[in-house]
Amino acid sequence: MIDAKILEEHNLTEEEYQRLVHLIGREPNLTELGIFSLMWSEHCSYKSSKIHLQKLPTTGPHVIQGPGENAGIVDLGDDLAAVFKIESHNHPSFIEPYQGAATGVGGILRDIFTMGARPIALLDSLRFGPLDHPKNKVIMEGVVSGISGYGNSIGVPTVGGEVYFHPCYSLNPLVNVFCLGIAQKDKIFYARAGQAGNPVLYVGAKTGRDGIHGATMASAEFDENLEKKRPNVQVGDPFKEKLLLEACLEAMHKGLIVGIQDMGAAGLTCSTTEMAAKSGTGIEINLDLVPQREEGMTPYEIMLSESQERMLLVTTPDKVNQVREIFAKWDLDAIVIGQVIEGGLLKVWFKGELVVDVPVEAVVNLCPVYHRPWKEPSDRQAKTLTTLPPCPSDWERIFLQLLSSPTIGDKEWVFRQYDHMVQVNTAFLPGADAAVLRIKGTQRALAITLDGNSSFCYFNPREGGKIALAEACRNLACVGAQPLGVTNCLNFGNPEKPEIMWEFKEVVEGLAEACRFFNLPITGGNVSFYNETEGNPILPTPVIGVVGIINDVRKAARPGFKNKGDIIYLVGPLSEELGASLYLREIMGQDVGPTPQLDLNMEYNVQEFCRQAINQELLQSAHDVSEGGLAVSLAESCFHSPQYLGFKGEIPAGIRADVFLFGEGQSRLVVSISPQNEAAILELAAQKKVPLLKLGLVQEEKMEIWQGTESLISLPVKQVYQAWKSAIPSFFKIS
Repeated sequence: MIDAKILEEHNLTEEEYQRLVHLIGREPNLTELGIFSLMWSEHCSYKSSKIHLQKLPTTGPHVIQGPGENAGIVDLGDDLAAVFKIESHNHPSFIEPYQGAATGVGGILRDIFTMGARPIALLDSLRFGPLDHPKNKVIMEGVVSGISGYGNSIGVPTVGGEVYFHPCYSLNPLVNVFCLGIAQKDKIFYARAGQAGNPVLYVGAKTGRDGIHGATMASAEFDENLEKKRPNVQVGDPFKEKLLLEACLEAMHKGLIVGIQDMGAAGLTCSTTEMAAKSGTGIEINLDLVPQREEGMTPYEIMLSESQERMLLVTTPDKVNQVREIFAKWDLDAIVIGQVIEGGLLKVWFKGELVVDVPVEAVVNLCPVYHRPWKEPSDRQAKTLTTLPPCPSDWERIFLQLLSSPTIGDKEWVFRQYDHMVQVNTAFLPGADAAVLRIKGTQRALAITLDGNSSFCYFNPREGGKIALAEACRNLACVGAQPLGVTNCLNFGNPEKPEIMWEFKEVVEGLAEACRFFNLPITGGNVSFYNETEGNPILPTPVIGVVGIINDVRKAARPGFKNKGDIIYLVGPLSEELGASLYLREIMGQDVGPTPQLDLNMEYNVQEFCRQAINQELLQSAHDVSEGGLAVSLAESCFHSPQYLGFKGEIPAGIRADVFLFGEGQSRLVVSISPQNEAAILELAAQKKVPLLKLGLVQEEKMEIWQGTESLISLPVKQVYQAWKSAIPSFFKIS
């Protein structure tokens, strides 16, 4: 008997249950209820976000596959395609940081090689609360170890990403993982079942009880009963995943596969129903044949388990033995557990009894879609800066304090735990504006980046959504790359709260506007709602991943100053915006807006100027101005210099020093050029209608900032470097 308590345990409302009963024509049994609870969960069905996601552009000249498959695909030319996606593993990483992060890596890797692509790079966007809170420190240590443990073991490099700190992420960590793979355009595979009679094979690791109701858990807030949710977190085995990757790619290469689907969130449930629904067929399986690592598992447990390193594969009857031989060579199970059938039903047998008999269309495509009410919060206007605080005088202290804050400071403690050189595609070490990966056998390279400023999105979600896309593209421009496609991970609080739904709607509409302006499609992604613990939500956090192409990797620019005497320019408008800046929050103790305004036309011109200047080899370095403002960008350009060169720069008269140095106005870059290229740079800037301001010169040993005859900052590069270097390690024991 399905009562109110059972429905609550499955996170289904009475209205949703009645809809379920109507669709299948009877009361469900417990296993069928579990199947619907997973597939109709927010995590799997996107029931609160669908109506807004439809506003995003998803097609473009380079798009081979947009949303709806395991990953998006863009055309690279030369018969190659880039396969990429980003996903979240936020809730599991809070409950069990190591395994939560590790299985996040494993899941996104499977999304890529399921499409027939060999994964070549990982990026991660990590958000934590302040590290002086012991629990946040434990979460960060576990997450970083989980990512490195899985990625390093399977042999896919983690080549970059971001680590960001804010009080809203205390006990609400975000772990967003991006993966990129390369595939042959004529060897791309999809989640299709083919025709009736095709055998359905279970391949990979055995099924256990870990991860049951993981997707449902990710579709609810956390409360004081957190410890009870630990069994919902999967356990990963990267060595098994490596075997699975190689076996799948070999079977694909030999043309033995009709369709393939990762057993990710919702396990056997999602892989069977989604594959059948996309093909207009049904699937029949026998759970007695499913390899199991625990005794006495029930149909409910087998169907809902989210054990890792598993795939569902469809082949033709004449190729079953060849598939088995390949997987046996890699020491993996490959068991025929069923077949494709006509009629559009999922039929599941267990010990001779039909335990599931439901329409796949009802499970996958007829879930409820909600038009959640939304309302602009009343508190945002009160958090707007109306009067600038008094201008400080202790500039050197402020400069060092900003550079030693965890959000700005050096992330080597994190990325040194990652193998970023395995596969030897990595052209740039972590720390550049974008990761750059060689396309072997060519002079071309791929550039990838992740970005998203949650403070901007909090004070003005629509503008913040636009800025997230613009800054990610600006990162690519700084290495000379042309963007091709976008993936997104949209992290928000509880969508049942109108204020949260307003944030989501506004961010999506801002992102859609910017994507259309830049003619960039969204090829897929992930929505993560319910990022709240005991009623405390995160700030709206869209993390934007962009993939771009560099035609000649030898010309790609780096962020570090190169030569003493090079001229330093600020590219872009002079901004007098200070709202939503790290300076206001960290130094002045004022977490207030407004968000900087973005001029899309100026942004486009600045990016085009940068790309053309790099292509014409006019720039020695390029680095965007983002968190911490211009002063931080200048300092980072020194830290990325092979010789740790310094600079001498001047603030124009008549502008407040803190606004100029620490404001986070948009569409700005710091570039350095050889004196002989100055005339050509000025001409190109005039053509592109881009403002240029000469800041000063690259010099040895010191960082100097002047305003008129007054010296505001005069510090040795080594001293500033040490402050930046010690930001995160100071919270951890370094062996």
